[in-house]
Amino acid sequence: MSHMITVRVNGVEQTAHVEDRLLLVNFLRDVLDLTGTHVGCDTSSCGACTVLVNGDAVKSCTMFAVQADGAEITTIEGLAKNGEYHPVQQAFWDKHGLQCGFCTPGMIISAVQLLRRNPKPTEAEIRAGIRGNLCRCTGYHNIVKAVQAAAASGRKS
Repeated sequence: MSHMITVRVNGVEQTAHVEDRLLLVNFLRDVLDLTGTHVGCDTSSCGACTVLVNGDAVKSCTMFAVQADGAEITTIEGLAKNGEYHPVQQAFWDKHGLQCGFCTPGMIISAVQLLRRNPKPTEAEIRAGIRGNLCRCTGYHNIVKAVQAAAASGRKS
């Protein structure tokens, strides 16, 4: 069975017929061609597919597209504005908060939510805020430094 859904993705209204079983991650990647949202583990363990749904970080492999009907969704592609990186994106670049880059979109989205809720987190709060995102390369040291730098920048998201 399929349903018509309408969502606002990165500020643009999108309407599509989707199968009931289509996951949000597959809708974003395969229907909307927003491939910055990664499919990592298919078990909701890694967080590579994290997007903001109505401001909350959600693992898009755990949500059906039909559940997002009427929602505001932000993907990694929607963070930069007017050709300028989001403060968290810039901090990840400046502080080398990535290695292979596979986890980076989900990690950045989780960090954006964290800083919106807690603009001045401690290191422990940062580590707790990104615990749903796995990085198999970096050991998290520079990721934490990047989130600290974004917080210290004072730029609003």
